[in-house]
Amino acid sequence: MPVVRTPIRTTPRHRAAHRQVVSGLSPQRSIGTSTAAIGAAFGVVTTGAFAVVLPAPMSGPDTAEAAEIGPAALTANARTLPAGSGPATSVGHVSPVGFIVDTEDAESDASAEDALASLDKAGRLADELARLHAQQAREQAEQARINAIIAKGGVDGWIAEALRITELPQSLAPGIKKIIMAESGGNPKAINLWDSNARRGTPSQGLMQTIPSTFKKFVHPSLADRPITDPIANITAGVRYMIATYGIDTVRAGGRSNSAGSYIGY
Repeated sequence: MPVVRTPIRTTPRHRAAHRQVVSGLSPQRSIGTSTAAIGAAFGVVTTGAFAVVLPAPMSGPDTAEAAEIGPAALTANARTLPAGSGPATSVGHVSPVGFIVDTEDAESDASAEDALASLDKAGRLADELARLHAQQAREQAEQARINAIIAKGGVDGWIAEALRITELPQSLAPGIKKIIMAESGGNPKAINLWDSNARRGTPSQGLMQTIPSTFKKFVHPSLADRPITDPIANITAGVRYMIATYGIDTVRAGGRSNSAGSYIGY
């Protein structure tokens, strides 16, 4: 905003009022009182704006009145003059110059920061929503794959259904299938009639070749009413027994093996 010099009215009434303001005061108080009076005379509003008082060159009878302000005060006022605005040491009335400060700038900055924070939060929520949607899509695709395997039946279908019932990861399927093929060749009706269990009268049966007592203890409760040769029930019993006895890593590895890597059963 350019500096605007507003001439002071020099009517006798105004001069008398001016003398009343500055007379009888020390130079320091005179300049402060004069500035306040001039600010009031020109209606300077201090809320939301700064008022800078500049000395304006003049001549005439009022020069003597201005001299009452004192050199120190004139020097202080001279510091407020912008470069190139004229002699700073001229004696005369002081003119108020208003510099308007937009108090809405700080509020605008705060509003902008709030808006950016809101956008950032919205972006994070959108990313999280997209991640959840992608996860849901993967789960649905996996479910569809398992359903297809179960519908097809056979060893893979039975394993998938047994893992679903026991709420175990489908990633165990290859290891379980390796155990099944080594134990029974994939035949749910297979019965071992020659090992030590058979000689004791408790032959191993089913896909995972469990003995009756093991089947009864470890079969999933929802399948407890099924026979030992039921493929899905037999798998749940064999897998749960292996996890309890050897740990899930043994199931994932496809059963126990010797130093040469050959399957040795469980």
